[in-house]
Amino acid sequence: MNGVKNDRAKQRALIAYWAASARAGDRQALSQLAHLLLPVMHRHAARLLGSAQDAPDIVQSAWIEFQRSLPALRDDFAVQAFALRITGRQVGRRIAVLQRDRHIADAWQPEEQEAGQAEANADAMTVRAAIAALPPSHRATLALFYLEDLTVTEVAAALDVPVGTVKTRLMHARGKLKATLEGGENVET
Repeated sequence: MNGVKNDRAKQRALIAYWAASARAGDRQALSQLAHLLLPVMHRHAARLLGSAQDAPDIVQSAWIEFQRSLPALRDDFAVQAFALRITGRQVGRRIAVLQRDRHIADAWQPEEQEAGQAEANADAMTVRAAIAALPPSHRATLALFYLEDLTVTEVAAALDVPVGTVKTRLMHARGKLKATLEGGENVET
């Protein structure tokens, strides 16, 4: 377990070094950041959108904003959270456009239903359904904490919410998942 923590600490230190170097104009460091951060930003955008289809456009816009905003970054160790926060804002803008377009489209044509893809593993389907039933803020918090391995503080920075909110979201999300997976009632919070 200590080896994993040491590897994470080394990776975070390297990312911080690349961020500082990129801010100083090192194009190679910016390239290294892109290599590391763009896949994380893509996964985050796809999760927030619920689809990977629009994620590349979101990530491209977010990366441009990231590069423009990098000189304002005060904590090089927060670069990943900084990139994810920018990605989240870009997703929010895209969702607003999609909602506006959906309202216009609904006025002209009936809503089309997407066919769900069959999953080979019934347990995986159950877990995915339970996660999908969570509010978007809880899904994003769980994904950043468990899948992207961010700390609570980094998740808070990425989502632009207080640390206490992240802890509360994690607690409620875990409780809802447990209740759903054990067959209990899903209580709204």
